[in-house]
Amino acid sequence: MYVIRNSLLATLILSAGAMLAPLAGIAGENWPTQPPPPNQPENTPAPKLGQVWDAGHWEWNGHAYWWRRGAWRDARTGQHWVADRWEQVGDQWHLVAGHWEH
Repeated sequence: MYVIRNSLLATLILSAGAMLAPLAGIAGENWPTQPPPPNQPENTPAPKLGQVWDAGHWEWNGHAYWWRRGAWRDARTGQHWVADRWEQVGDQWHLVAGHWEH
C-alpha cells in the first residue's frame, strides 16, 4: 500500500509539473533577444460595419516567431483598438498584446 501511494503521489507531481511548464514562457522567462521579422503583407479585407480589422502580427512560442494572421473584431462603442506591438526591454523583446482603449 505504501508503494502504491508513493507512486500515485509521484505521478501527480510529475503531471502537475508537465502542465505548468508552458506557463514559464508566459511569465517572460523565455522572451526572444532578436527583434521580430518585418510584418508580412496582408490583403486587408473591405471594411465591415460594426467591426474593426486587427492586423496580423508576429508571436513568440518560446523558440521561434510565428505569424498570426489578421482577423475582424467586434467594435466597442467609445473605444478604439490598439494593435499588438513588440517593445525592446533590455536585451529582450516583449509582445504588448492588442487591447481596447477609451
